Amino acid sequence: MSASAAFAQLAADANGDGVLTIDEVQAAYPDITAESFSTMDLNADGALDEAEVQSAQEAGLMPA
Repeated sequence: MSASAAFAQLAADANGDGVLTIDEVQAAYPDITAESFSTMDLNADGALDEAEVQSAQEAGLMPA
């Protein structure tokens, strides 16, 4: 399975735009706070892209 397919399977991407907003992340993982989301949002654009999700998972900040 490609990384893109794995990201799509995350199913948290409610609108299918390829990035996860804080609302989408918290809908899937209610324990993730705004502060932890900001930590995961490496480029501070308000959304997590595939690389940021992978980094967050590797760091243990988000379930894999």
